[in-house]
Amino acid sequence: MSAGGGTRAIVAALLANLGIAVTKFVAYLLTMSSSMLAESIHSVADTGNQALLLVGGRRARRAPTAQHPFGYGRERYVYAFIVAIVLFSLGGVFALYEAWHKWSDPHGITSWQWVPVTVLLVAIVLESFSFRTAIKESNLVRGRQSWTRFIRRSKAPELPVVLLEDFGALVGLLFALFGVGMTLATGDGRWDAAGTAMIGLLLVTIAIVLALETKSLLLGEGAEPAEIAAIEQAVTGGPEVERIIHMKTLYLGPDELMVAAKIAVARCETAEELARGIDAVEARIRAAVPTARVIYLEPDIYRGEVGPAEASGRSGS
Repeated sequence: MSAGGGTRAIVAALLANLGIAVTKFVAYLLTMSSSMLAESIHSVADTGNQALLLVGGRRARRAPTAQHPFGYGRERYVYAFIVAIVLFSLGGVFALYEAWHKWSDPHGITSWQWVPVTVLLVAIVLESFSFRTAIKESNLVRGRQSWTRFIRRSKAPELPVVLLEDFGALVGLLFALFGVGMTLATGDGRWDAAGTAMIGLLLVTIAIVLALETKSLLLGEGAEPAEIAAIEQAVTGGPEVERIIHMKTLYLGPDELMVAAKIAVARCETAEELARGIDAVEARIRAAVPTARVIYLEPDIYRGEVGPAEASGRSGS
C-alpha cells in the first residue's frame, strides 16, 4: 500500500468527521434527538480513530532496536485494533444504550425541526467526499481484487479501516435521517430511538469485522499465494538451488515480509562460491517481491525422502 495514499485517505476522513461532529452536536443540543446524539458520538469516535491511525503510522516508522530487532511495523496493526475497540464501545454500545434510554422515555422533536434534517443532508455530502477519497486511494492498490477480498486480505490496515468507517458513517447517516424524519412526521420519539438502535447495531458489526481482521494481522500472516509462487520461482530460477526443502513467510509489518527457507544447493568447491550463490538468490527474491526485505536462507544438501527415524535424527540440521 502507498503510505501516502493511506495518509491522504485518513486526513480526508479526519477533517470531514471533525467538522461533522461539531455540527451534529450543535443539532443535538437544539433538538435533543437521540439519533443526532448517537451520530455526534459516532463522528467523535471516527475522528479519534483517524488520529490513532496517524499515530500508529508514525510510530511504525521508528528504527529497529536491540529489543525490537525487526522494527515496529506491527504498531499499525495494534492501533487499528484499538480503533475497533473504540468503535465498538464509544460508538456502537453508546448508541444502543441511548436507543434504549430514548425508547423508555420517547419524545418528539418540537423545536428547530429543520436543523437535524439539514445537518444530516450536509453530513451525507461531506462523508461522500471522504468515502470517494478512500475508494480512489484504495483502487490504486486493490488491483483486480473484490472489495471484500481487499478488506480481508490487505496487509496495510489503514485503507480498509477508513473504507469501513466511511461506509458505516454514510449508512448511519441514512439511519439517522430515517429516525429523525419519521419522528418529525409522526411526532413519535420511538422512531428516533429505532434509528439510534440501527446505528448502534451497524457500528458494533463493523467493529467486530475490524477486530477479527486486525487480530489475524497481529497474530502474523504469511505471504499471499501469488507472492509465494513468485518467491519459489525466484529461488529455483537459477543454477544455484536444486529445490526448496521448506519455506516459511511472515509479514513483520504491512510493507516488510520475512522469508526463511532451507534450500538444497548444488555442490560447491568453496564457501565463497556458496555465498555468491545465496546472494544471487536473495537478489532475485527482492526483485520478484519488493516487500521481501528480511531473507534468511539455510543451504543444505538434499538427500531425498527419508524415514521418520532418520528425519528425527536430522531435525536440528
